Amino acid sequence: MEFELIAKTFQGLETVLASELIDLGANNIQIGRRMVSFTGNKEMMYRANFQLRTAIRILKPISHFKAKTADEVYDAVKQIDWTQYLSNDTTFAVDSVVFSNEFKHSKFVAYKVKDAIVDQFREKTGNRPNIRIVNPDIQLHIHVAEYDCTLALDSSGESLHRRGYRQEAVEAPLNEVLAAGIILQTGWRGECDLIDPMCGSGTFAVEAALIARGIAPGVFRKEYAFEKWPDFDSELFERIYEDDSRERDFEHHIYGYDNNRQAVEIATRNVKAAGLSKEVTITLQDFKDFTQPKEKSIIITNPPYGERISAPDLLGLYKMIGERFKHQFVGGDAWVLSYREECFEAIGLKPSLRTPLYNGSLECELRKYQIFDGKFNDMRAGGGDIKTAQERRLMADQKRFKQKRDFKTRLGEQPEERELKGDRNFGKGKYVREDRKFNREDRKFGRKDSNRNDDRPFRRDNGEREFKRNGEGRDFKRGGDKFGKKNFERRNDKPFNKFRRNNED
Repeated sequence: MEFELIAKTFQGLETVLASELIDLGANNIQIGRRMVSFTGNKEMMYRANFQLRTAIRILKPISHFKAKTADEVYDAVKQIDWTQYLSNDTTFAVDSVVFSNEFKHSKFVAYKVKDAIVDQFREKTGNRPNIRIVNPDIQLHIHVAEYDCTLALDSSGESLHRRGYRQEAVEAPLNEVLAAGIILQTGWRGECDLIDPMCGSGTFAVEAALIARGIAPGVFRKEYAFEKWPDFDSELFERIYEDDSRERDFEHHIYGYDNNRQAVEIATRNVKAAGLSKEVTITLQDFKDFTQPKEKSIIITNPPYGERISAPDLLGLYKMIGERFKHQFVGGDAWVLSYREECFEAIGLKPSLRTPLYNGSLECELRKYQIFDGKFNDMRAGGGDIKTAQERRLMADQKRFKQKRDFKTRLGEQPEERELKGDRNFGKGKYVREDRKFNREDRKFGRKDSNRNDDRPFRRDNGEREFKRNGEGRDFKRGGDKFGKKNFERRNDKPFNKFRRNNED
C-alpha cells in the first residue's frame, strides 16, 4: 500500500532530490520549497532514508487539517487514534515549524500537540507516554503554514546528513548533503578524475567517491527512527541494506589538496573511515602550486568566504584561483561555491552557469567555469561557446542573485601588504571532533546470516559487515512546499555542536 512521504532538503537542491527519487522509483513526485513530496510503500520509505544523498530527513504525514487557533490544533490532534503509533511505554517528542500570523510561537504549537496526545492516553488508559527530547522512540513533526497544518512521523531521526564516516572536521566543514547535491548538479558520476584543491575535512572527496562507486550513504549509519516503529520490518530493511546492485567500479581517481597539515590529516582519517583510500588521495599542497593535471579532470571546490574562516587576503585568494584555472586547468570544467560577488569578480573568468544555493543561512552561488585556451573573443570567433543550450535555459529560469552585498572592509586588505597564506585557521587545535563513535556491536536487530557469495563487496557474518575492495578490507558496523521556508539547520555558533552547518569545507 502506498502512502504520502515528504523528503526535506536544502533550498536549491529540490530538483536534484526529485531526480534521485525518480531514479529510486518513487511515484507522484512534486517539488516544493526545500522539499519534495512523493508516494511509496514501506520499502520506498526505507530506501529513501538509506539511499538518497540530498535528503535531510524523510517525513510520513499522518494528518492534514486546518486550524486557526491553538485549541483547534489540540482538538484535531486529539481526534487521531494515537494507539496506532504510541503506547504508555513509548517515549516521544514533537518538533514544529510555523509560518503563520496567528501562531507566533512554534514551541507553543508543539506543546498543544503534546498535550492532546497525553490527554488522550490519560482518558483511555489512566497513564501517559513520556516526553524525551533526545533519541525518543517516536519523533513527530508538525508544520503550520497559516491555517494549513500537517502532522507527520519523522522516519529518519537524526538528520540524514550525518552519514557516520566523519571522524573529525575542520573549523567550518561543508554539510554532506550539500556537498553531494553540488556534485550531482555538476553532472559528474565518475567519468573522469575529480579534484578539490581546498578540501578541508574531505567532504567533497568522500561524497564524490560514494557517488562514483554507487555506495549508499546510509551504509555507515547507526540507526533510523523507523526502526523503533511498531510496524518495523527488519527482514525488509536487511534486504535493502544488503543490496549492492547499484555498486560499480570506479576507473578514475579523486584528489583532495589543502595547504593546512591538520586539515590533510583530518581528511585522510575521514577517507579511511569511509573505506575509500583506494579511490581518494589527500595531499598537502597549496593551490598556488597547482599544475595542469595529466588526466582529464573536473574541479569542485568551496573556498573560504570570509564569514566563518578568514583569509589574510580574500580577494587575492580568489584572484589566484582564477589564475590557476586559466593557466593550469586548460580544457577542464571548474565549479566554485562561494558567497560574495566581489570574490567571484576577483576570479576574473566568465561563468557558463550560475546556480543559487544556500549554505546554511548564506545565499551562495555555484558557478561553472569552462577553461579554454586563448582569449574569449578568439574562442567565439572560432564558433565556440561557453554555454550550452541547456545551460542558457537554466540560467534564464533562475533568479539573479542580489547584486549589492555588504562587503566588509576587514576583507578588503591590499594584496601587496601581505603574503597569501593558508585559508584554514586552526590555531591551537581549532577543529571540531565528532563525539559520536558508532559501534556496530550495539546494532543488532535480529539479522540472519547472509548467504551471499564471498566475492561480493558486501558480506555479513554474525550481524557485522565487512566491506572489501580488491583485497583491501574495511570493517564497519552500521553507524548510523507544502512545507515552508524553514532552514532546517542548527545554530552554527555553538563550538562543539555535531550538527554545525558551516560555510566552508
